[in-house]
Amino acid sequence: MRFGAVASVTLLAAVILAFPKGIEAKPASSAYVRQAMSENPSESKEAIAALRFQGIDGVQAFFNAYKKDLQLARFSPTNPKQQKLRATLDAICQQRDCYASQLFWYTDLDRAKAAAKVTGKPILSLRLLGRLDADLSCANSRFFRIALYPNAQVSKVLRDRFILHWQSVRPAPKITIDFGDGRTLERTITGNSIHYVLDAQGRPIDALPGLYSPQAFLGWLSRSKQAHKEYSRLNGQQREEFLRQYHRDRLSQIQANWTADLSKLGISLPLPNAAENQTTNNPPTAIAAAPVAMTKMAVERPILRSMSEERQQVLQTATNDTLWPKIAELYLADARLDANSQALMRMKNFKYFSRNSQAEPDPLLRVLPNFERNIALDTVRNEYLLHTQLHEWFIAGTDTIDVNTLNEKVYAQLFLTPSADPWLGLLPNDAYTGIEGEGISIRN
Repeated sequence: MRFGAVASVTLLAAVILAFPKGIEAKPASSAYVRQAMSENPSESKEAIAALRFQGIDGVQAFFNAYKKDLQLARFSPTNPKQQKLRATLDAICQQRDCYASQLFWYTDLDRAKAAAKVTGKPILSLRLLGRLDADLSCANSRFFRIALYPNAQVSKVLRDRFILHWQSVRPAPKITIDFGDGRTLERTITGNSIHYVLDAQGRPIDALPGLYSPQAFLGWLSRSKQAHKEYSRLNGQQREEFLRQYHRDRLSQIQANWTADLSKLGISLPLPNAAENQTTNNPPTAIAAAPVAMTKMAVERPILRSMSEERQQVLQTATNDTLWPKIAELYLADARLDANSQALMRMKNFKYFSRNSQAEPDPLLRVLPNFERNIALDTVRNEYLLHTQLHEWFIAGTDTIDVNTLNEKVYAQLFLTPSADPWLGLLPNDAYTGIEGEGISIRN
């Protein structure tokens, strides 16, 4: 009986630590909501911490209390009160522009894992340069906050089906251009982001590199959620074999999609066939059939992998810089931004659009089509070039068990910004600038 009591207390402690619905804390009272907007910094900080402790319930309590004012912020974003409202909600969510997405993010992976254990949900873990709650995080994470997280379908799936977590890999490098007449232009330069789906122990199930269209992102979330569900039913070596087969199937499907896209553009490729003796009944490919005989699979897997790599090389050779935009056009509909994302774009660029509104009725329509085309282009390039490499790593089982180890490999080999290079490739050692000391300044 004593052991059972201790176990019950331990379980209760885990729930108190992590349960995202807030049952472990006091109700998200109106007092906390009011105090979060206090002019007293310490009082506000304490109330924000209390609301964060309650997870999504704390987010919704604050949002519902100030819903009307937060909606008005879209039309008068420079109003000081509304700016403070948005900043306070962002602090509760730990995401910039949270009023548009209403998502709660953990910044401690251990707490996210504890929440995943309680709820049975997978973790969606974002790794980025900079911070998700800062305006000048890396470009892709900013685009996630515009094109993905506020999207009505995406935000609902993320709230209902995933535990959300983000972690900064390193600060986002910034560049300021001073025009010498009082005008400056500030931007981030280089950097990339990646989403991981993890189980409750932090084991990676799949990863999505860079920016994707809303519909492609939704498709990946659905597949990864289902993979996590099936993976969770298994144990030990069965889990590892399931993951390898899942990624073999995904790699095969991506290559088939790539071939089909090129065919739509009138390009026919002499691709190696992964399955001999196919009939008109379209039997399973060798890659799909391999797990039927485990001993046979151990012998054939290197051969099947080499077939996949050969197909990959043929596809990459055939797809040049001229073809990528044409392939992207095939998926332009998936990249369309919904009304919520467009409203957020208008709010964030309110001053710029207002300044130019006299010349054109809706300045957003000038930048939106190009933005959507770029999203479609990023989607196909990331899927066909980067995601395929990730699937290969999962199939081989190299550095994919631990998310931090995998992330180091991703940033070094996929994003080409290894942690070993403090300058992120921006300081080449074979170029002469003519600037004294190469313009390097290091603050202690």
